[in-house]
Amino acid sequence: MKYLIAGLGNIGDEYAETRHNIGFKVVEELAASLEGTWKNATLGSICEVKHKGRILILLKPNTYMNLSGKAVNYWLQKEKIAVENLLVIVDELQLDLGTIRLRGKGTDGGHNGLKDIQAQLGTTEYARLRIGVGKNFHPGGQVNYVLGNWNKEESLLLPDVYKAGADAIKTFVSIGLKRAMDQVNAVTAQVKPEKK
Repeated sequence: MKYLIAGLGNIGDEYAETRHNIGFKVVEELAASLEGTWKNATLGSICEVKHKGRILILLKPNTYMNLSGKAVNYWLQKEKIAVENLLVIVDELQLDLGTIRLRGKGTDGGHNGLKDIQAQLGTTEYARLRIGVGKNFHPGGQVNYVLGNWNKEESLLLPDVYKAGADAIKTFVSIGLKRAMDQVNAVTAQVKPEKK
């Protein structure tokens, strides 16, 4: 069984630590936990790992966020992976930092990466793991917020957030979407800092 796990983000040092790049960070965490190695390939960086007998093709598109669908579609075709074995990891403004939600389908919710994937695949019926980044911005400040760097307090939470995201992906490929949704959405309610 083969899966395409696509973490969305923007390439370039100026974007590396921004909220919009949390998809990249989660798949990097997953790759590290499975001792995978990244390589540059067509339309993105690719890392092939195995987990419980499943082959996972991890993808970080190099097309920039707004053209993510081009890379996702290319690798689905190249690896002959069915859309039901696709999982897209994406930042979500409507969820607090650390809140994680696994869904089997849905709208793009105004997210340009999801919008392009939907356009390229011609469907909204693909799984997505939404990683909360919060919405602590004034009206009209959405773009600057998602393209802004994490603050010091948020940064303390990030290792736990990345690990929770990586664990959710492992659950998805291990037990399937429906059971994974029940497990991930119930248990991974929110990562909170430990009280001192």
